[in-house]
Amino acid sequence: MATTKKSSATKKITRQQIIDSYMHYVLENEKMPVSIYKFSKDNGFTEQDFYKHFGSFDALKSGIWTTFFEMTMNLAQKNKAYDDFSNQEKMLTFFYTFFELLTANRSYVLFSLNEEKDKLKTMQQLSPLRKKIKSFAAELIEEKNDEQQLKFLKQPAVIFSEGAWLQFVFILKFWMDDSSPSFEKTDVVIEKSVRAIFDVFATTPLESVIDFGKFIWKEKMA
Repeated sequence: MATTKKSSATKKITRQQIIDSYMHYVLENEKMPVSIYKFSKDNGFTEQDFYKHFGSFDALKSGIWTTFFEMTMNLAQKNKAYDDFSNQEKMLTFFYTFFELLTANRSYVLFSLNEEKDKLKTMQQLSPLRKKIKSFAAELIEEKNDEQQLKFLKQPAVIFSEGAWLQFVFILKFWMDDSSPSFEKTDVVIEKSVRAIFDVFATTPLESVIDFGKFIWKEKMA
C-alpha cells in the first residue's frame, strides 16, 4: 500500500495514493497520523496535494468508505449479465461484493470502526456511504415501480432505501463479530436478509422473515 516517495512537483498525487498511504500508516502504527503536514511529508507529497482531494482526516476516512462503494459498483457492472439481473439479484451482488472488499481490508476496517469510543462519530464516518447506499436502493425500487401498472402496487422508495441502509449496518455488525471460516455465516446473513427485505416489499414476508429471525437467534445464542 505504501506510495513511492517522489516529489509531487514531478508526479501528480492521486486520491487513491493518499488513501493507500493512510491505510498503510494506521495499520503499521495502530493510530491515526498526528498532522496532515507530517503525514504528507512522510509520504512524499505536500499538504496542498492532500487538500486537493480531502479537507481533513475525517473526510479521508469517509472517502475510503465511498471508494469501497464505487469499487463495488464497478466490479458488479463488469458482469455482462448485471443489467439483466432482478432487483433482488442486484442487491445481493452489491452486498456480496462490498463485503468481499471489506474482508480484503478487514484489519483496516476493524481499526476504523473501533477507533472511536463515541459511536456517533463512527456513524458520521459512514454518513457519505449511507447516502450512496440509500440512493442505490432507491433506484432499484423506482425501477420496480416503473414496471407496475397499478399505483397501489408501487413501493415507497424512501422507506425501502432506509431499510436497505439499516440492513447494511446490521450485516456490518454481524461481519465484524463473525469468526466462521471465510466469513461464510455473513454470506448466509446477506442472502437471508436480502430475501427477507424484498419479501417484505412484495407483501409476502412471513416465511422469509421468520427464517431470517431463526438464523439470527441461533447465531447469537450459540
